[in-house]
Amino acid sequence: MSFSISKVDKNVGRETYLADIDLHLESGSQNVILGRTLAGKTTLLRIMAGLDRPTRGTIAENGRDITGMSVRRRNVAMVYQQFVNYPSLTVFDNIASPLKLAGMAKADVAKRVRETASVLHIDHLLDRLPQELSGGQQQRTAIARALVKDASLLLLDEPLVNLDYKLREELRAELREIFGKRDSIVVYTTTEPSEALMLGGNLVVLNEGRVLQTGPAEEVYRRPATAKVAEILSDPPINVIRTTVDAAKAHLGEGLAVPLDGHLTGLPPGEYLFGVRSHHLFLNRQHPRDIELTARVELAEINGSETFLHVTYNGRPLVVQEEGVHQRRIGSPLAFFVRSRKFYIFGKDGVLVRAPLFEDV
Repeated sequence: MSFSISKVDKNVGRETYLADIDLHLESGSQNVILGRTLAGKTTLLRIMAGLDRPTRGTIAENGRDITGMSVRRRNVAMVYQQFVNYPSLTVFDNIASPLKLAGMAKADVAKRVRETASVLHIDHLLDRLPQELSGGQQQRTAIARALVKDASLLLLDEPLVNLDYKLREELRAELREIFGKRDSIVVYTTTEPSEALMLGGNLVVLNEGRVLQTGPAEEVYRRPATAKVAEILSDPPINVIRTTVDAAKAHLGEGLAVPLDGHLTGLPPGEYLFGVRSHHLFLNRQHPRDIELTARVELAEINGSETFLHVTYNGRPLVVQEEGVHQRRIGSPLAFFVRSRKFYIFGKDGVLVRAPLFEDV
């Protein structure tokens, strides 16, 4: 099956939720829509499902216009952020509900339900009610109910967001394997770059209702089309330093200049934005050619086994990622290092000019 979205807009009053969306998806593809909260991810999924209609544009399946077709007439299944299960039904009957609605024979229903429950490791819970399950088990039940339909279009709207970290990690790995064995078109939304990259497949970067870039996830990560894409694809967001380039050097501000060698060679004079991900900023010099930058600590943010040090350099906020948990006094001086080969080069307009070599990303 092919599924196409052409020139789709969605307006609510004077607000634009989606603008000029063009996507083409094929059977067996895994597609991850990455965007921040309010980027338009849920609106796009609801239009794809037939729950909402676009203000403008067309939705087509195998070349046939289905824009006005109701969700009941489409071969689609959807999983939501919340654990949406029928509270009075057992896990078995929750999973079986779409098959029974379709009039499938009782023996076939039982076989399909048990096979799907086994894939999601909840086959031992089939006689329980949803309130007797953990959050992870409830979401597994909701996912099983979507999978059991064997729909040609499977939509998952941030399905793991309400689970704890350990459960999210566990289910991500399982879902990637499950999706890889299906012929359905899978569309999965997330706000987390790490989740998008872990799931892989085709990546769609969405921002303020517009598609900024699409392509294989690894390729988009390595060559973000704009600084905005690089920002959305990095957690913390990619650091950007205003830079002026002359015939011989790149001036990073505060009297710091670096020679135009490596992938900077031949860069035309002008103003640029040099981007570098936080994990490519180091607190210790690792190579004689490392560039030293200095600033003052404005915030030390402990995040699990890492500490994010927030500073301002050349008028722009930067985040330095430090391994381990560390306490640093606000206002204390900080020296950190970077190699010029790690820089992404964006024009003043934010469009990518040059990317680091493959092994330096």
